[in-house]
Amino acid sequence: MPSSTTKPEIHHLFHAPIADHSFSASRDTLAVARSTTIELYARSGADGFRLEDELRGHDKTVTGVDIAPRSGRIVTCSQDRNAYVWEPTGKGGAWKPTLVLLRINRAATCVRWAPNETKFAVGSGARIIAVCYFEEENDWWVSKHVKKPLRSTVTSVAWHPNSVLLAAGSTDGHARVFSSFVKGTDERPEASVWGERLPFNTVCGEYLNPTAGWIHDVAFSPSGNALAFCAHDSSVTIVYPSSADQPPQAVLSVTTQLLPFTSLLWTTETELVAAGYDCGVYRLSGDTNGWQLTGSLEKTESSSRPGLGEQREESALNMFRSMDLRGQRGGLQEDTKLKTTHQNSISTLRPYEGGLGEEVRRISTSGVDGRVVVWTL
Repeated sequence: MPSSTTKPEIHHLFHAPIADHSFSASRDTLAVARSTTIELYARSGADGFRLEDELRGHDKTVTGVDIAPRSGRIVTCSQDRNAYVWEPTGKGGAWKPTLVLLRINRAATCVRWAPNETKFAVGSGARIIAVCYFEEENDWWVSKHVKKPLRSTVTSVAWHPNSVLLAAGSTDGHARVFSSFVKGTDERPEASVWGERLPFNTVCGEYLNPTAGWIHDVAFSPSGNALAFCAHDSSVTIVYPSSADQPPQAVLSVTTQLLPFTSLLWTTETELVAAGYDCGVYRLSGDTNGWQLTGSLEKTESSSRPGLGEQREESALNMFRSMDLRGQRGGLQEDTKLKTTHQNSISTLRPYEGGLGEEVRRISTSGVDGRVVVWTL
């Protein structure tokens, strides 16, 4: 598949890692997790962002941030074991934080709003997923815990379109699908390939990575009828369930010669994009008959052949040749500057235009290099 011809929109915000980022529905506000604060950027001109506000409340590294598309509320979580819901007050652009009762004794690692925005899920190092919802009587956010059969840190969470099923990846090498049904908050979901009766903490699916490698990210397809997850063995696995209590229709694993992916995103029912330690964004496509890596979003020398082994070997050869002939290290600029848009590993992939039932047309990525990049597919 050919690479995208439109140049990516690059925003180099600062020289520090970005743990997570999220755009508002209008794409005029960008929230990024930087160290212990959440920085809010407003669009300035056609292709720039300027720092507008900082949300301060956490006293350790912020690990997740998510903006609810309709309400505009921002949820954040941190290694300080807390989560906050930030609501705009309308007074001079100020934000009002509400502490969420997570009841966890280890760091919070990730957070995502449910599509209907009545709940959000927080993964943690306490082998717990806190499913949080608003209790009108007491005017606060409370949580119910998904515990079994989690045996290690939860690295990622992803919501099914019905806002009841929840996927989670963990460092115990498993990707799992749970029910997060909260009586009084959720309406009973329609029957799906994942099951019919779904009381809270029902395990609807449990899948082990073949090498038991850490699961970095999980994602439901737009219909919710397939699950993809990427692991530390540089593989991407796609699961097509058949029905409740039955073996899956297909479990397809794509092994790559790239460094591990850390983030996944479905663009259509038959296409995924993935990014991670290789610093580039890659496409995968397929269906129940098979999946394959189809190329990179960037037109680089390596996009036609994943894996940079030959390129690195050639670079080493040129360096030693230059040292022999000129007594100096050649290609210094090439040695320090990567051929990819991101100059360090990519931490998060997000839909930028499309999604929520539509085909994703543009995506955004953020990484350790302090860049947020918008790509056209």
